[in-house]
Amino acid sequence: MAFLRRNRADAPRVSRKDRRGRDPVTVGIMTVIAIVVLSYVGFTKFNPFASPFTFKAQFPSSNSIRVASPVRIAGVNVGKVAKVEGIKGTTNSLVTMEVKKDALPIHKDARLKIRPRIFLEGNFFVDVHPGTPSSPAISDGDTIKVSQTATPVQLDQILTSLQRDTRKDLQVTLQELGSSLTRKPTAAENADQSPIVKDKSAAQAINDAISTGADALRSSAIDQQALNGTGPNDLTELVRGVAALGTQLHSREAALVSLVGNFNTTMAALAAEQGPLRSTIHKLGPTLKTSYAALGTADAAFPNIRAFTLELIPGVKETPATISALTPWIKQTRALVSPAELGGLVSDLQPATVNLAGVTKVNTALLRTGDDLAKCFRDVILPAGDTKLDDGQFSTGKENYKEFWYATVGLSSEGQNFDANGSYVRFQTGGGSYPLELKGGTLGKEQGGVPIVFHANSIGKPLVTRPAWTSEPPYNFTAPCYKQAIPDFAHTATGPSDAPRP
Repeated sequence: MAFLRRNRADAPRVSRKDRRGRDPVTVGIMTVIAIVVLSYVGFTKFNPFASPFTFKAQFPSSNSIRVASPVRIAGVNVGKVAKVEGIKGTTNSLVTMEVKKDALPIHKDARLKIRPRIFLEGNFFVDVHPGTPSSPAISDGDTIKVSQTATPVQLDQILTSLQRDTRKDLQVTLQELGSSLTRKPTAAENADQSPIVKDKSAAQAINDAISTGADALRSSAIDQQALNGTGPNDLTELVRGVAALGTQLHSREAALVSLVGNFNTTMAALAAEQGPLRSTIHKLGPTLKTSYAALGTADAAFPNIRAFTLELIPGVKETPATISALTPWIKQTRALVSPAELGGLVSDLQPATVNLAGVTKVNTALLRTGDDLAKCFRDVILPAGDTKLDDGQFSTGKENYKEFWYATVGLSSEGQNFDANGSYVRFQTGGGSYPLELKGGTLGKEQGGVPIVFHANSIGKPLVTRPAWTSEPPYNFTAPCYKQAIPDFAHTATGPSDAPRP
């Protein structure tokens, strides 16, 4: 260092006018340029080294938006319009925008609108609503759909829409609407109206309907609540779907014009048939009432149908396995009934089948008689045979049919004789001083109605007679046996031996 100082001190001095350095003019110009650049960056906050975030949006109209028009979020400038171009085949415009990185994120459900910066239009800017945080963010270069953008309504559009003819039509519409609400119905119109709306104007009928429409309003409230869907984003998805439909319709203006024309033709046809249509609508109320009752009945039946369906599911699941199991049997059965097997036998038996059909027809009367006989045994004979007889000290406690067979066996034993008189039964043989007379009934009319009487003598005097003689039991010869009354053996009366006979 000392050496350097010594050399610098020993060097020869050069006068100021002879010295050579930077040009003062060049230094002044560069200083001015630096001050201008720094001032621009300071006031505009422009950073040439930062790459902006670029995205696009489709608008129904560019609406006087220009390149370099500001882009704002919540009133704050966050970028500018970089490019405006038309979309081929439509009236839409594609606007390219550049925004700062600190304005992100912008979500896919973001909404954009072109707004004027002053009241009387002009100096338009793009107002951006970034969207909901739950929606995904857009990427650099993405495009916002036209269904999420809007343009302001301008004064010339309002004035153009309200031309003289349009204003006149609007006046006529309002007058006709007022007349339709306040006009009283004629006698012919009252003839086919409900009693509750007769002689009332449309406004009065609407007021009455509102006062009594609590049920309908309740149902409408339920419908409106159901429109919210079952999830938090159902209604949003519905709106998005409708917006997408609107986008497609907007992109096909020619087809939409044709649709409107056809709709106008349809409305004209309905207007030409307004009489039958009015009658149909008038009868729609009772029809809906009946349908409501029918739907209520069906709704009450649905739980049972659902339970039946649930019970049927296991059977339906087993159906394929059942069909698979039945297939071999069906094949065997088909071979069995073929003409070579049972098919020929069936052909041979066909004449016999015809004859059997004739026999069946002839035997119908016999089968009816057999049926009456079976009913007689079931309803009269067997119940009478099952009755137990009460005969005091001689009671056996056995059923009537058993008493009959016991008596038959006893009579058979009594009739075993080995003398020349043959087989007969002796009842108190030898006679006595007490005559007995037993009536056995009366022969039929063909025998002349002769009474059957048995005479005998008894050694001892009988104590009682069972049953006591009254008259012949009632019997209807014209009625079937199974319709006759069952004899009342249990309550048969007894009587003295010397009771007078009828």
